[in-house]
Amino acid sequence: MNLKFKLVNFALVVLFLAQLGESQNAIFDITKYGANSNGDISEAVLNAFKEACQSTSPSTIVIPKGTFQMNQVRLEGPCKAPLELQIQATLTAPSDPNQIKIGEWLTVNRLDQFTLSGGGILDGQGKAAWECKESKKCQKLPNNLSFNSLTNSIIKDITTLDSKSFHVNVNQCKNLTFLHFNVSAPDNSPNTDGIHVARSSAVNITDSNFATGDDCISIGDETEQLYITNVTCGPGHGISVGSLGGNADEKPVVGVFVKNCTFINTDNGVRIKTWPASHPGVVSDIHFEDIIVQNVSHPILIDQVYCPSGKCNKDLPSQVKINKVTIQNIKGTSRTQDAVTLLCSKGIPCEGVEVGDIDITYSGKEGPAKSSCENVKPSLKGKQNPEVCAAAAAAA
Repeated sequence: MNLKFKLVNFALVVLFLAQLGESQNAIFDITKYGANSNGDISEAVLNAFKEACQSTSPSTIVIPKGTFQMNQVRLEGPCKAPLELQIQATLTAPSDPNQIKIGEWLTVNRLDQFTLSGGGILDGQGKAAWECKESKKCQKLPNNLSFNSLTNSIIKDITTLDSKSFHVNVNQCKNLTFLHFNVSAPDNSPNTDGIHVARSSAVNITDSNFATGDDCISIGDETEQLYITNVTCGPGHGISVGSLGGNADEKPVVGVFVKNCTFINTDNGVRIKTWPASHPGVVSDIHFEDIIVQNVSHPILIDQVYCPSGKCNKDLPSQVKINKVTIQNIKGTSRTQDAVTLLCSKGIPCEGVEVGDIDITYSGKEGPAKSSCENVKPSLKGKQNPEVCAAAAAAA
């Protein structure tokens, strides 16, 4: 697996250098299309994109430094050559969620060799929307960013701030990289997942920081070969595969690699979650390695009775099959006694789970850190602190 990571990192460097090498780009500055700091720049961005998209040579759309208001924008390909959207500015969304139609704030669709860069900030102004959601006066809230059907593309040096819902939704993408990507929202912001990935392959998230009110990174069905490296998460709900099994005909999640990541003051660290009484599904070839946890409530968690609403039928088991999971070299501190929790389905027990070199401590008055296991017989190696599945083995 180390070789896989080396190959991915090498490919990332090649893509990054290739993007830097585009020195002959035609420049489309939105201020030449009527954009100014006194009004909505949506039309200027769309007009610059339409012209840049028709260019037969690589092009760059520039949103220069400053603060601009931007309403809903949808950039639709394909285009005739590689295209870069360089956001140097702070962009602010309408604070009233009803001013944005159902969907996303900024959507980018069907582009090959697309780059989003510039060091800018996309401020979703989510506070009013979160309050609206709590009062149940809003419909579905928009995400800050949505990437659909992108190939061979890179998102780098961008911050997404206070999204009304998910910060980023990734759907049907292939060979997409997030580099030096930052997510920021308060820990009480509802449903503000950092990046949600589904129906995509060869997605790389590296050297990035996530602070939010939900999952830092959430992983939906039909995700294949997702690499998450050198990521810091906190606050938030951790990095989660799932929840899965809630819908019929979900495609397998195969090949998720989470390595060299740090979790600080999060509700969970690394997690796989599926619904009870679920539809069939598959989660396979999942690897959590070289992880540091600091004051994390549930550092290691497989939860096949995931039911946050409390309205599920837990008497019926999950039908999602979990197999080939590696949990290796996880160290740090837990905020609760529950350092390691492996609750697998009683209908389809987990198989091929390997756990090794765990050293997680808890210093609360309840006692030392502990593990709990159901419907799983992991293979163990190296240090086990706490001793993994000891109670389950003793009961058997």
